[in-house]
Amino acid sequence: MGLGLVLQFVDPPSSVLFLASFGGSAVFLFGLTRAPAAQPRALFGGHIGCALVGAICFHLFGDALWVYVVALVLTLVFMLVTKTVHPPSGANPLIMMHAHASLAAVWQPVTVGVVILALDAALWSRLVPGMMHYPYRWFEKSPPFMSWGGWLE
Repeated sequence: MGLGLVLQFVDPPSSVLFLASFGGSAVFLFGLTRAPAAQPRALFGGHIGCALVGAICFHLFGDALWVYVVALVLTLVFMLVTKTVHPPSGANPLIMMHAHASLAAVWQPVTVGVVILALDAALWSRLVPGMMHYPYRWFEKSPPFMSWGGWLE
């Protein structure tokens, strides 16, 4: 249902690639509800930040292979430093670069899609009896402890 709503509101014919990372996000939101990587801080920060990294890298340097690598490295560093690690959003810089996306794509479809998924997860988790409510912790850091990415200590 969540991905169906995203498809309804983000114009699938022109943004199919942007939806790829939302499938992984749905697994976190609906299947790993308590995981730090599923919480809003990681969900929103990861998707929006990583999409922004991809769009900026593309607009500054083009879409050469080395730029894809730099964008992925910057994405990982961004998520570790800001503690917004959301694994599915690691695909966003590649998607943004491959699609030659403008900065406007960070808003629509990325931010709009994430908002729809988060709202749907919050609603769904309250409708199903016995289900853990989403979000579990709004601002939980992901990763939650310093042994991940220990070089940042």
